[in-house]
Amino acid sequence: MGILSTQRALIRQLKHWRVRSRSRLRRFVKNHVPEYFPIAYKLSLIITLLISGGMILLGLVIVTNQTELLRGQMDEYGQAMVSQLAESSKELVLSDDTLSLMVVISNLGSNESILGAAIYSDNGKTLASSGAGPVKDIINLYGQSNDVGNNSYSISWQSSNEEGETIDAVSFITPIRFQGVIAGHAMVSFSKEALGQSIQHTIKAIAAATILMIIMGVIIAFIMGDRLSRPIHRLMDASRAIGSGNYGYRIDERRNDEIGYLTSSFNDMAKGLLEKSQVENAFSRYVSPNVARQILSNLDEVQLGGKHIEGSVLFADIVGFTSMSEKLPPDEVASLLNEYFSYIAMVSELYQGTIDKYMGDCAMIVFGIPDYDEEHKFNAIACAVMIQRLVDRLNARRIREGKQPVYFRIGVNTGVMLAGNMGSPERMQYTVVGEAVNLASRLHSVADKGQVVITEILYKDEDINWRVSARKHKSIQLRGITEPVSTYIVNDVAESYRSTMDYQLDEIASGKFVA
Repeated sequence: MGILSTQRALIRQLKHWRVRSRSRLRRFVKNHVPEYFPIAYKLSLIITLLISGGMILLGLVIVTNQTELLRGQMDEYGQAMVSQLAESSKELVLSDDTLSLMVVISNLGSNESILGAAIYSDNGKTLASSGAGPVKDIINLYGQSNDVGNNSYSISWQSSNEEGETIDAVSFITPIRFQGVIAGHAMVSFSKEALGQSIQHTIKAIAAATILMIIMGVIIAFIMGDRLSRPIHRLMDASRAIGSGNYGYRIDERRNDEIGYLTSSFNDMAKGLLEKSQVENAFSRYVSPNVARQILSNLDEVQLGGKHIEGSVLFADIVGFTSMSEKLPPDEVASLLNEYFSYIAMVSELYQGTIDKYMGDCAMIVFGIPDYDEEHKFNAIACAVMIQRLVDRLNARRIREGKQPVYFRIGVNTGVMLAGNMGSPERMQYTVVGEAVNLASRLHSVADKGQVVITEILYKDEDINWRVSARKHKSIQLRGITEPVSTYIVNDVAESYRSTMDYQLDEIASGKFVA
């Protein structure tokens, strides 16, 4: 049980350590790695790493090969020197001419590259020597040396010079043979200092070349990275422009590679978005922008039908328009309608209303449809009041200009109505129908010029009666309804809303507000 509990504790500690390590790694990445790292820097970094890695690997290969080459040359030189010594001292060893052997050794020691030399008898006795050499017996040296070919052997060792500095050396040994019999041994020692200096010079030269190439590679990498990422930055700028609604933005660069194909596809996409935007803008001129947006966002679901929604509807038309249109030229009639309908569109937008349709001189505006608005009742009434107040201002200007004044009558009602696509599969229209709509149309028909007529039920709504000022009107009889419908005439909105309305009227009249 003790061992099992210890294992469990170790496992828990390992899990805890792993969780802490991951948490630390995430914090390190979050604190030290930037969220945005340009692709030019990424390309430059990759190219720099490739060049640096390649040059370092190439430098290592060159240094290794150069070192092996220098060592091979030293081995060949050592073999030649020790073979020459053995050949020149062969007869002297046989004749036991020690003096002559010393002369040969001394002549050989005058070579600056030679650290020392020695001649040994066949039993390892030193016959002549000069300079430094291994302290071990010649016979034992054979067992510790490396065969370098041609009956020659080499052994590395260390010595100290007069200043007490350690010197790396190598000795080459070969037997002195006479008619197949070993008569003695010859040894020549060399300092490795020259070899080390040559290797150091080689390393420095290659390191300098590597560093130079890396610096050049970094510069080239940044230039290449910038050039390669330039079209990508253009695509980023273009995508930002498209995202901000500038569908006319185009990339003019022409290329015959993958980026060129991507650029061409992007321009085609931008062209398609521009055409779609133009269609939406044109479509929203024939139907309300809200309805257009709803239809275009659900093109696959456009079909006949609707659903019951509680909303408000407003009817407004020009009093005596028929007789007025008979007295005016057609173009002036059209200009008058367009002017007043434009003002009505501005006012309806201020109160979240949607123009359902224009029918001759009559405008039908819905509230809370298609977008839900919990203030649709008050917004409909306030819109009607503002239309009448705006018409009063326009009439004052028309009278000053010697023109005939224009008066509107408005009816507003609220209730449940059917909202959706009405018509046929070939031609349909988004609109509202129902008793509440019919009652609003009837209310506006019983209103006089300059009046806004609503039902008593709407006026006495707890969310309305304290926000508007109204007086009792008359009761009207509707077909299909036994009891008459009591109506009220709205005089104005409450004083708390009047200042805002006055400001908005000033903005519209001065032309500062555009729908």
